[in-house]
Amino acid sequence: MHVTGQSGQTGAGEMDMERMLREYGDGLLRMCYLYLKDRSLAEDALQETMLRAYQARASFEGRASEKTYLTAIAANVCRNMLKSAWLRRFAGSKPLESLPAPDSPGAGDFTVTRAVMALPDRLREAVVLYYYRGMKLREIAQALDISVSTVSARLERAKKRLRAQLKEWYFDE
Repeated sequence: MHVTGQSGQTGAGEMDMERMLREYGDGLLRMCYLYLKDRSLAEDALQETMLRAYQARASFEGRASEKTYLTAIAANVCRNMLKSAWLRRFAGSKPLESLPAPDSPGAGDFTVTRAVMALPDRLREAVVLYYYRGMKLREIAQALDISVSTVSARLERAKKRLRAQLKEWYFDE
């Protein structure tokens, strides 16, 4: 199965779920973790995301890239999980070290990750999608169903908060 979309795959409305899980699974898992702050819940959210994408495969029209499409589904799944009364009452967060760190310099230092996780939900999701998932402002706006200017404003507010919170963490300041 393949998907029609900006990434150039062929086959109208069909998705290759195994390929999508290979390509986007780790990034979506990390994004879900940053939303939910729990590894097991993030894994559940990823599984639910892939299930929903599979169930809606016939309606995928390719107006957005697969990455944007899956990110939007994952964000909605995580938001729904956060609204759950059970989650609010009983779920706790597990250590950040339990989440596989991305391949980047300083991947073992979770200072920035903790600071991002402490942001309010709307600011955190903008930061995660822009910096961590590498999405463009337009893609984020599309995934979250908000305007590009709203995405930009949220990123600016988040950067301002992070700058103040991480001031001593930077060597050049």
